[in-house]
Amino acid sequence: MKTISILIPAYNEQAVLGKLFTRLHTLADNNEKYDFEFFFVNDGSKDTTLEIIKEQAEIDTRVSYLNLSRNFGKEIAMIAALDHVSGDATVIIDADLQDPPELIPEMITWWEKGYDDVYAKRSSRLGESFLKKFTSRVFYNTLQSVTRIPIQKDTGDFRLLDRRAVEALKQIRESQRYTKGYFSWIGFKKKEITYHRDARAAGETHWNYFRLADLAIEGIVSFSIAPLRLATALGTAVAVATFIYLIVIVVRTIIFGTDLAGYPSTLAVILFLGGAQLLSLGIIGEYVGRIFNETKNRPLYLIEELHIGTSKKTR
Repeated sequence: MKTISILIPAYNEQAVLGKLFTRLHTLADNNEKYDFEFFFVNDGSKDTTLEIIKEQAEIDTRVSYLNLSRNFGKEIAMIAALDHVSGDATVIIDADLQDPPELIPEMITWWEKGYDDVYAKRSSRLGESFLKKFTSRVFYNTLQSVTRIPIQKDTGDFRLLDRRAVEALKQIRESQRYTKGYFSWIGFKKKEITYHRDARAAGETHWNYFRLADLAIEGIVSFSIAPLRLATALGTAVAVATFIYLIVIVVRTIIFGTDLAGYPSTLAVILFLGGAQLLSLGIIGEYVGRIFNETKNRPLYLIEELHIGTSKKTR
């Protein structure tokens, strides 16, 4: 029997874990052709998330868990779990049940037909504000326009990955990660399915606009040097405009003589040049900062506790 690993990053998800386990058990019981591994990675939760997972692991041997030494963030939590899952295929799903586990059998069907990456595209997104939907659309359009890699729109981490896709992702050891881009970067045979994304089953989202903006910057900087080229183009344009303005001043002085007029325009030019320089330095700094972080060569994560189940239900 083939094994399907269900990879679930968890951070302060005590309110929803009961419902999640119920639906995971129903999924496994209704698909007896496969063994299932429920692999949780506890990303430094401060509530009783880990205790609930441990209780379930004592009841159901299909439950495995990895407890990180602190909160490393979801991107690192996912690669930590991918390093340890054992399934022939792995499904990544959030604990909040916005992505329905009931869609996994359809993913498995397409996987059995030869697809390596069966990803779920959201046709609707309940519980999300207009601003979040709008900014998400702008981000994906921007990212697609500045990179040569085809980035799937309205898709998240919810997908099934064949073993060889998992092994490919494990080779990417960047410390500042944008996994949604990696799914596209590794290639392989992909299949899109659509679904309606539900609101959270319980609890509150851990994402705010600041963290989403940080992730967006990470995505653009990780997969494109377009911002650097923009800084170069801006610097070139400013230099050309400044040179032309200098010629105009010299010619005007020769013809009309000198005067004290033009102070406002001179100040405006100085402020514009200063702003352009700071913007360019900021863009360069984003890339230099990432180079600095990568050269430290620190481990991506540290494990406090690891428990591996049997992927077969025994009591």
